[in-house]
Amino acid sequence: MTDRRVLVYQGLFAAVDSAGDIHGTSGAQPDGLFALDARHLSLWQLTANGARLTQLSPGVLVPAGTRDRPPAYTLFREQAVDRCGLAESVRLVNNGARPLTVHLRYLADADFADQFELRSDDRSYPKPGAEHGRETTAHGVTFTYRRGNSWNARTVITSQPAPSTVTATAGPAVMHWEVSVPAHGATTVIVNIGAVFGTAATTTAVRAPEDVRASVRAELRTFVSSAPRPAQLTEEPALAQACDRGLTDLAALRISAPTPDGTSTLVPAAGVPWFLALFGRDSLLTSLFALPYRPQLAAATLLALAATQGTRHDRERIEQPGKIVHEVRHSELAQFEQVPYGRYYGAVDATPLFLVLLHAYTTHTGDLTLARTLEHHARAAIQWMFRYGGLNEHGYLVYEPDPDGLINQCWKDSADAICHSDGTQAEGPIAVCEAQGYAFDALSRTAYLSAHVWDDATFAQRLTDAASRLRADLHRDFLLSEYQGFPALALDGHRRQLATLSSNAAHLLWSGVLDKRVAATVGSRMLQPDFFSGWGIRTLAAEQHPYHPLSYHRGSIWPHDNAIVVLGLARYGLRKEATTVIDGLLAAAVHHNYRLPEVISGHARHLHSAPVPYPHACSPQAWAAASPLAFLTATSHDRS
Repeated sequence: MTDRRVLVYQGLFAAVDSAGDIHGTSGAQPDGLFALDARHLSLWQLTANGARLTQLSPGVLVPAGTRDRPPAYTLFREQAVDRCGLAESVRLVNNGARPLTVHLRYLADADFADQFELRSDDRSYPKPGAEHGRETTAHGVTFTYRRGNSWNARTVITSQPAPSTVTATAGPAVMHWEVSVPAHGATTVIVNIGAVFGTAATTTAVRAPEDVRASVRAELRTFVSSAPRPAQLTEEPALAQACDRGLTDLAALRISAPTPDGTSTLVPAAGVPWFLALFGRDSLLTSLFALPYRPQLAAATLLALAATQGTRHDRERIEQPGKIVHEVRHSELAQFEQVPYGRYYGAVDATPLFLVLLHAYTTHTGDLTLARTLEHHARAAIQWMFRYGGLNEHGYLVYEPDPDGLINQCWKDSADAICHSDGTQAEGPIAVCEAQGYAFDALSRTAYLSAHVWDDATFAQRLTDAASRLRADLHRDFLLSEYQGFPALALDGHRRQLATLSSNAAHLLWSGVLDKRVAATVGSRMLQPDFFSGWGIRTLAAEQHPYHPLSYHRGSIWPHDNAIVVLGLARYGLRKEATTVIDGLLAAAVHHNYRLPEVISGHARHLHSAPVPYPHACSPQAWAAASPLAFLTATSHDRS
């Protein structure tokens, strides 16, 4: 988010401008304080003596001044978040030799908008019976929002010392302090903003941001520094810093999710601002990247996804028995079923990836307990792949576009992503190439679990035979003769090849489904200039008709996509190619303070000295944060 800061911790985040203010923006860069997809703070602006302040540096503000009459005081503004809310302090320092009185004011409001309302997609959502309220208190103001008997949200603002006055009639609430500051002295005002749901109690203690930050940092430090610490496993400084930054972001992005036995666990949410929720594909790939270093993420993800595995037929949510969920949201619009995403199953690839992760976790840790506990869930996932996913009927995993949800249900899930070479969106049922690789991998790995953990040799042989058939069929149906056997992006509903050169094909390297000749073709092709920009591999090769460097999935560069490619290149012994891609992404990471964003533009490196940002990118984002861990695994020649 350009010129903004994002503070996130375990299900709550604040997006503020560089001065710390919130303006109530929407569209590509929404700001505010968010919890459960609801904006609990839509306006938060600080003034002094009735005027806006000038920012000298992040968190340092001054009133107007000149060289001859320098600013009379300096404000040091600090902010921190934890799972309860936002803590803020303003330390007002008197720069002169005479006492000062300064009038501090905060303007505050809470619109409780659902994130789906804030997207710039021209959709609106009626909210019959919705009631907004506000109430002043001795120490601040409380905003309330109620809809029916099932949705009750509050924003509770408290302070120390108490404001001199609080008004909350028409328009924004105003909290005002008349602050006396001694000569060359300082006075501090602390404000807390809590996001509360239902009847949950609120704390009366006002917490300083430095105390909140210290507590959060201690938790993050434990997660980052516990053994094995990835940064200590490489001699490449940029990779070490990217791994540390990635682990820090992964720790902050964890959210609570229920498990099959009714307890809760912490799983990686997808990213901020749009996806601070459990996403099947994102959490699975993130956990796979992190598995050699933080296997607890994999165990948590598997349990959380088992708890939400499909059990019935629901056409609106695309739920089917055994299918692994795409996303789980607890927002207002999801609860009132105005969007289908409370539990939405529009992902063709999450189910095989669930099986891939279960096997990878089992073999990496040597722990057989989880595989035994989830045997029923794994068998249900296999049954879904054959009965509902398309293996029986079509020979491939396929999806039908959902006009009320996701048109495309693979990782490239924007509406125009899976297209023919002329840019025309494919018609279903669609078999994307990478999902067939995941299916092959899932069948092979689950055969191992069946034989060695569940003691079912018959089932194991059935899966092994199915994997062999799928591998042969893929080589027969997907390879493009006009591109020296490079795999097609997909097969459409008429079994026509989508002759579009895409990064999806390189996912087949990671799954190990390609023979060595085709793998060599794919690997070398990825490093040609139309694919490799110098920063990373584009989602579509440049100079094709559908290519656009600022498209979400038709020419941009995704770190996690590159991480999968890198692991695949390493698997087939293409070390030089893997190193080239890693070096490009680490060079891009340096420009982002070692935090890889969700996606960057596809513009070539030789055209600009820094990677061109993608304007709607999430940051931090879980599978981008975990990508440096995959780079480390690839360079250490270790693949689970």
